[in-house]
Amino acid sequence: MSQSVGNTALAYARVWHTVDANGRTLGKLAQRIALVLMGKHKPIYDAGVDCGDYVTVTNARSVVVSGRKSEQKMYRHHTMWPGGLKEISYDTMMEKKPDEIIRKAVSGMLPKNKLRDRRLARLHIFSDEKNPFEGNVLRRWEDGQTPGPQIASPSLGFYKHLQTRTR
Repeated sequence: MSQSVGNTALAYARVWHTVDANGRTLGKLAQRIALVLMGKHKPIYDAGVDCGDYVTVTNARSVVVSGRKSEQKMYRHHTMWPGGLKEISYDTMMEKKPDEIIRKAVSGMLPKNKLRDRRLARLHIFSDEKNPFEGNVLRRWEDGQTPGPQIASPSLGFYKHLQTRTR
């Protein structure tokens, strides 16, 4: 008797998603990417299991922020030398490394645990239209929404036998 207990390998299969960041708000985009990297859009989600998907982001250079964040936001890191705190403004970071802006925003929205680095490794960000992983992509977010579970609707004919029944 061969019965598998629990989720099979097919349930944990990873899908490639692509997102166009052109004109999207940074925080909302990062939040939706973090959900897909964690796998919260899947019915088999478990906090201790890494079941998320791959995400590729194009046009990172054209992401927008609200308010005066483009003038006020600072990115800080420390070189570990005395007095080695470095500050880079949002505008400078957008010119030099626009992909790092999205990566830091997504990193801040992921849980701070051992799975964080593995999840961030599945995030691929490109500052322009080119996407070398285009052949792998199965799902696109045209409206910025994460793909939800597939639900059978009565218009598909699945419930046709129930609609034709007379009382």
